[in-house]
Amino acid sequence: MPNLVHVNYDQTGKSKSTNTLGMREMQEKAYEGRTAQYLLLKAPPASGKSRALMFLALYKLKNKDIKKVIVAVPEKSIGASFGTTELKKYGFFADWKPNPKYNLCTPGVEKSKVSAFLNFLDSDEQILVCTHATLRFAFDGLDVKKLDNTMVAIDEFHHVSAEGDNILGQVLKSIMANSEAHIVAMTGSYFRGDSVPVLMPEDEAKFTKVTYTYYQQLNGYEFLKSLGIGYHFYTGKYFKKHPEKEMSALAEILDENQKTIIHIPSVNSAESSKEKYEEVNHIIDVLGVLDYQDETTGVLHIKSHKTGKVLKVADLVNDNPKSRDKISAYLREIDSADDIDIIIALGMAKEGFDWPYCQHALTIGYRGSLTEIIQIIGRATRDSDNKTHAQFTNLIANPDAESEEVKLSVNNMLKAITASLLMEQVLAPNFKFKIKKDDDDEDEEDDDKTIKIRGFKLPTSKRAEDIIETDLNDLKAKILQNPQMLKAMPGNVEPEVINTVLIPKIIREVYPDLSDEDVEAVRQHVVVDSVIKNSTIEEQGDKKFIRMAGSFVNIDDIHIDLIDKVNPFQKAFEILSKSVTTKVLKLIDEHIQSTKFEMTEEEAILLWPKIKEWVKNNKGEEPNIQAFDHKEKRMAEALVFLRELKRKKALADG
Repeated sequence: MPNLVHVNYDQTGKSKSTNTLGMREMQEKAYEGRTAQYLLLKAPPASGKSRALMFLALYKLKNKDIKKVIVAVPEKSIGASFGTTELKKYGFFADWKPNPKYNLCTPGVEKSKVSAFLNFLDSDEQILVCTHATLRFAFDGLDVKKLDNTMVAIDEFHHVSAEGDNILGQVLKSIMANSEAHIVAMTGSYFRGDSVPVLMPEDEAKFTKVTYTYYQQLNGYEFLKSLGIGYHFYTGKYFKKHPEKEMSALAEILDENQKTIIHIPSVNSAESSKEKYEEVNHIIDVLGVLDYQDETTGVLHIKSHKTGKVLKVADLVNDNPKSRDKISAYLREIDSADDIDIIIALGMAKEGFDWPYCQHALTIGYRGSLTEIIQIIGRATRDSDNKTHAQFTNLIANPDAESEEVKLSVNNMLKAITASLLMEQVLAPNFKFKIKKDDDDEDEEDDDKTIKIRGFKLPTSKRAEDIIETDLNDLKAKILQNPQMLKAMPGNVEPEVINTVLIPKIIREVYPDLSDEDVEAVRQHVVVDSVIKNSTIEEQGDKKFIRMAGSFVNIDDIHIDLIDKVNPFQKAFEILSKSVTTKVLKLIDEHIQSTKFEMTEEEAILLWPKIKEWVKNNKGEEPNIQAFDHKEKRMAEALVFLRELKRKKALADG
């Protein structure tokens, strides 16, 4: 299956080059916010967030009333990113030298780590690294005022939520309310993928935000010049041969010559067999035959079926502590592309996992969260001289009309559509929009990414400015995954209704503190940015034209009313329709259509004989739900209703 998204980059080298202080582009940008008490850093995987934090922490330890730094990471393996690091020889004023005694991301019981955490606060040491869990446990009973002269850094900040039972969120809220501590929050995306906000609006507004985009990072690489994002659909089990094919879906897309991370499905997903060790065994069977396992490193040596080559495979699904620690330690030390070929993982090897040689991130099962997609893609998008292309493939179960889980599968498919579209937004360059006025100087020049629009509104508050500057992609994620938007997206609702009614309604739900004027300004930026990014811009002579809704418009003549007549997210359905079978698209469309009309079982049964007669008289063609003829349209609705009814009964019987 071809990629749904394929983006090429300029290889400028800018995101890897350093300034006189030894800072890369993103780190320099983050360092500009070093005086803020609360700093939120949003940057993609591999952009250098760990070192950016070191620069910020060392500055605060030297120049602020900060005496201690606490770094909290989601899991132990990520703690290695904050080990001793030389910075002075590259131009900075100090090195990062945490005392190994206070690296709490090590094997051991939580009780002893909590004791070490509390001892640290009373010691003369300056730096402690721990897990989110240790921070939560240590906070129980802690006098928050002890953190007054402390900087608390939370890596992978999206683990926080404003929900009442999110303990990390409660810890953060208490620190902000009851101490003078500084906070640095870091994440690849601020979007959780559910309806729960990371922070309440009044708390979020206190943060200074620094955003570095995926586009800025990848465009500035030295070796990697393209990224592909594809979805591949399978029937039956992904690791078993299809009755009509010679190989399994996994075997079709798994290339042993590509350094690959395979993430098997969550045990709670429809794609999972619920037997994770069996799934690992099946993957090994697809690759070849186990020759032996290295007792020291835990690496599996698999002899390939295809070539006879011995593949080095890491199994991170095995949750035996000794086995896990052994292979994790080996992976942390690899320094050559030849050291490992395939990594098989479940929950690990996503956030903060560094394997720069990885070329292909192969994920089985849908991922409903943009954050998780970005994290997984980030495993393959490190710049390395062994690759010019990085690939993300999501292997998803094909909805089956007879399946008991068809509704879940269709819902998963819709999330895959929105994720693929949104990643295209994240990976493309940002545009800047200005108001076009009648008295604008015709000779005034703007850069290629600035577009002037008549009737455009600018935000009136700093809060709205911050949303437009730093949260637009995350807001799009929330809009695209809203149930009403999913129903409206494939042409079911007029674009004007989507743009002027539905989108502002969702914005108000996400940001209840915005004024009506700022809701409109944010809405216009969401719509305009989405339409422009999903359009084609061409130059003819000294004029620029943009293709919107099938026709070219002179950019100098663009008015917001014109843009509001275009569905900004229609391309989500169009992207998938290029590659997915008509049957799959029909299932998705029927699922959406079934939520839009009223019908009783009695009426549908009464219409069934007429439907059969229609099909017979029209050479097997079913009535069209988009038909102008009311009777044909109603028969089509009855047919959809009956199919949905059949699926619901199958689910109930199961």
